[in-house]
Amino acid sequence: MRQPLTILLSLFLLLSTVAVHAAEVKNVSSTQVGNRVQITYDLTGDENEAEVSVTVKMGAKDYKTSELHLEGDMGKVTTGRRKTIWWNVLQDFPRGLDKDVAFDVTAGGKTFKDPSTGMEFVFVKGGCFQMGDVFGDGGIDEKPLHEVCVNDFYMGKYEVTQGQWKAVMGNNPSKFRNCGDICPVECFSWNDLFAFMRKLNSQSGKNYRLPTEAEWEYAARSGGRSEKWAGTSSESALGEYAWYNANSGSKTHPVGQKRPNKLLLYDMSGNVQELCSDWYDSLYYYRSPTDNPQGPYSGSLRVVRGGCWFYEANFVRTAYRLRDDPAYRGNILGVRLVLPVGQ
Repeated sequence: MRQPLTILLSLFLLLSTVAVHAAEVKNVSSTQVGNRVQITYDLTGDENEAEVSVTVKMGAKDYKTSELHLEGDMGKVTTGRRKTIWWNVLQDFPRGLDKDVAFDVTAGGKTFKDPSTGMEFVFVKGGCFQMGDVFGDGGIDEKPLHEVCVNDFYMGKYEVTQGQWKAVMGNNPSKFRNCGDICPVECFSWNDLFAFMRKLNSQSGKNYRLPTEAEWEYAARSGGRSEKWAGTSSESALGEYAWYNANSGSKTHPVGQKRPNKLLLYDMSGNVQELCSDWYDSLYYYRSPTDNPQGPYSGSLRVVRGGCWFYEANFVRTAYRLRDDPAYRGNILGVRLVLPVGQ
């Protein structure tokens, strides 16, 4: 190599808020061996295996596992000590490296891929958390802070894309079509969405649905952690996790380009808003049940979460509650699906 390789390690820990401990990466270390880098880690937790991935960050660019010549204990990995990953640096960068490198080693839960569309889902271990305005600077409809418990479920790893919508419906309602098939679908109505889910469920034999508002916030906050935005509580780091008005260029972007939260869910903050199944009620938190709240029995507006490419940082917070008319079709509104466990 032309210049020394400086390795900076940053580690995302995946923790659970309940007694069952999800997979956790510990004791990460690295060594340069000739033209390769050896990364070792321990994978602990009550689960027998987890989905392990590596992101290599150089300067302003992130490289995912699939973009690099990495081999070893990645993908589905059983828990245990001294797991090893090798990176053949010169196969990816023949002239060597002239920038500092940071590695993110992340461990997620079980995954599922829909065979008809390729949609990827991440297992979310249920648990209890304090839902609402954890940081004390939210709106009145984010109060009071209250305990909520949700069951296990699978959450879409990404927002539903234009390509996936076309595969099911044969059309593309999106305004930002030039963004491409791996960009989030938008500009659909509530009726369009339910037609999409009915057809998808008929084709797949599954029971995909919208997340409840409680499920969405629990997943966005990496299993109920105190995260102001999905993956971080630092506004200075927000641009690494979300497309919002400061960095979006006033448009949507392909899903999965930013860093995920600690459940390996991408774009939970920013890019497009995401519909939930609940009717909206600004006072619902005052009477919300603890176990698996479903929202009010009726209403005129639906809950929307996550903010979008158009919004400021305050409006892409994990606790921020938005609402839309079910007839609304807009290029800021998208969707992420949930699959109940066993369905």
